[in-house]
This record gives sequence, C-alpha cells and structure tokens, in this order.
Amino acid sequence: MSSHSTPAAVRQTERTTIALLSGVYIIDFIDRVMIAVALPLIGAEFGLPRTTQGLIVSAFAIAYTIGQLPGGLLADRVGARPLLVISLIAWSVFTAATGFAPGLLILLLLRMLFGIAQALFPAASFKALAERTTREARSRSAGLILSSNYLGAGLGPLIVAPLVVAAGWRHTFWIIAAGGLIIGVVLWRLLPPPLSRDLTEQGDHPAPAVGGRVPMSRVLRNGLVVRCAVMFGCFNMLVYGMITWVPSYLVVAKGMSLVKAGVSAAVPQLISAIAVVIGGWLMSRRFDQRPRVLVVPALVIAAALLVPMLLATSTTMFTVLQTLAMFSSALATIGIIGLPLRVLPRDVVGSGFGVVNTGGQLAGVLAPLVMGWLADQFGFAAAFGFLAATTLAAALISLTTRPRNAEQGVSATTTAMEGVR
Repeated sequence: MSSHSTPAAVRQTERTTIALLSGVYIIDFIDRVMIAVALPLIGAEFGLPRTTQGLIVSAFAIAYTIGQLPGGLLADRVGARPLLVISLIAWSVFTAATGFAPGLLILLLLRMLFGIAQALFPAASFKALAERTTREARSRSAGLILSSNYLGAGLGPLIVAPLVVAAGWRHTFWIIAAGGLIIGVVLWRLLPPPLSRDLTEQGDHPAPAVGGRVPMSRVLRNGLVVRCAVMFGCFNMLVYGMITWVPSYLVVAKGMSLVKAGVSAAVPQLISAIAVVIGGWLMSRRFDQRPRVLVVPALVIAAALLVPMLLATSTTMFTVLQTLAMFSSALATIGIIGLPLRVLPRDVVGSGFGVVNTGGQLAGVLAPLVMGWLADQFGFAAAFGFLAATTLAAALISLTTRPRNAEQGVSATTTAMEGVR
C-alpha cells in the first residue's frame, strides 16, 4: 500500500480538502450576502425601487446560473484545482471593482461578471471532493462543506453590516475582496492531490478509457440528475429569498437598524449550518438509500413554519420562527444536492453537478425578482408566502423520487461511460 493510500493519509486528505473548500465557501457566501446587506444603502444612493434592487441581486444570479453547465464541463476537462483558484481570484477582483461602480448599469455589469466567475467554483468543488474522499465519507463530507454555505451566509451580515456602517458600502467590498485573494493563494498551495480511483470509486464505476469523455447530452438525459435539478431549484427559493429580502424586511417593515437587522438575519443562517451537518450525518448513517424519508418531512415542516412567521408581530418571534423553518429545511440539503454526488462516477461529477446547480441557481434569478415584485404589489406577506409554496413543491418532487431513480441514474451513466471507450 502506498504511503498516500494509508488510512491516516486518506483521512488527512479528506480533512484538508473539507477545510479548504469550506473556507472558500464561507468567503463565497460573505461576498454574496454583502450585496443584500448593502442593498438599502445602494438603493438610496442610486434612487432605486425595490424591484430594481432585486434586479441587482438577480443580475449575479442570471450569470451564475448560465455559467453552471460550462463550469461543470470545464471541471471535468481542465481539472478541479486550477478552476477553483481561477474562480476565486476572478470573483475577488470583480468584488473589488463593485466598490467603484458609478451607477446602476455598471453595477449590473459587474454583478454579472462576478456571477460568471463564481459559477466556475461549485462543480469544481464537488469534483475535488469526489476525487479526495471515499464513498463512505462523501455524504458526511458534503454536509460539512455545504454547512459552510450557511455559515458564510450567517457570518456575512455580522461582518458586513458593521463594516458598511463604519466604512461605507464601497470600502466594504474592497476589504472582503482582499480576503478572497489571500484564501486563493492558500487554496493553491495546500489542496492535496486526488486519491487513487480504487479508494474513491470502490469498483462501483469503471474507469473511462484514456481521453474518454461523457457527452453533456448523456448527463442531461439522466433522469435522476434532471429531477434533482428541479427539486434543488424549488428548495433554493427559500434560501435565496431569505438571504435577499429578510434584511430589507426588518429595516423597512419592522423599523430595525441595519446592524440589528444584520444580526437577526445571521442567526437563522448560522443555525442552518448546524442542521446541514446533522442532515449529512443522518444521510450517511440512516437514509443514504431512501433520502425522501428525511427530505419530505423536513420540507413540509419548514413550509408550515413560514405561516406563523408571517403573522409574527415581534421581530424576536419572526427570527425564532425563521430560524426553525430554515433549520428544518437545511436538514434536507444533502438529501437533495448530495444524491448525484453519491451515485455518479467522479469523472462526470463536475458535469452532473453543473446540471443540478443550474436548476438550483435559477432560484437565485427568480426569488429576488418575484419577491421584490410581490413586495411592491401586495406586501411582504405575499412575498414570503411564495417561499412556502416553492418549499412544498420541493417536498412533492422528493416524495415522487423512488430509490429506483438512483439505480437508473447509475445505470445510465455507466452505459454512457462505456460508450466512450
């Protein structure tokens, strides 16, 4: 046995990979949340209605969504490591440039470039994870990495709100961009090499011929991948909706200060990070072959909690109910996102996750715009009611996803890989 394949070396590779990717995802989501926290000030400076403010967030999401499929293809062809670093450095540059935006049009352009740069990261990160973890550790590892999404979203308001108040929104973008560039250098130097295929695949998937590639059309025809993409889109409406509009809701509808609103918006995200880890552990230990047993109840409870949240008269009760709703929803994260990661061979994980994340990020396009329009036309109650409906839709899709879908997904992908030999 090679020294790089000993149990201790494998565990070290897994831990280092998880730590590095988690760190990047934290800065990733701080960058994303930053625009939502600064939105009231940006809107006031440029004289923008809420619908147009939602468009600023959606400009990123549109570009980010469009970039998912190319990002997945590049991850499988170029490799995870260079793409991770290129993505992080590029989006940090565009984050810094956002602080120089003189008006709405340039701001929209920079947010789209920022979205394209970040779109290269998710598929590459999941490919890096698939290459550097054993299959037994994959759900648990994915849970730890994805929990950092919520951790970053939770830390974002706590870090950004005081910075925006103290230094202004433009200087805040420059400060956070500097942190991203530093982490990019660390990632390049410390990310370990991939594990051997027999450790990551364990004979479940054959290795492709040298130079063999699975066409994207085969991945797009994989029923499991497409179903997960739609389900992730419905699921992500809640995440993007809360991140984008809760700070503004608390400031406008509840009269809170920007800093207090940032703290209140952070609490549910931080608690959700814990829920994702718990969900990953439960999937790994109990529900790996029957994810809907965990996903469906978690999403139904989350949707139900949004109703009393809308009726809450105090900001404390609103935050408590929002936290409970997002905690319940976050338990389902790995059951939705992690399914393709568990059943696809590592050679097509990038492309497969690119498809799934395209569906998920459509929520980032739609949720800010739809909720902004609903808030303008009917009030915030209608906007948050929209999130309850989409959360129930995700539960319904999961309910109709049987274990045989996973088996068909493996079969279809294996056939595709054999076809390129």
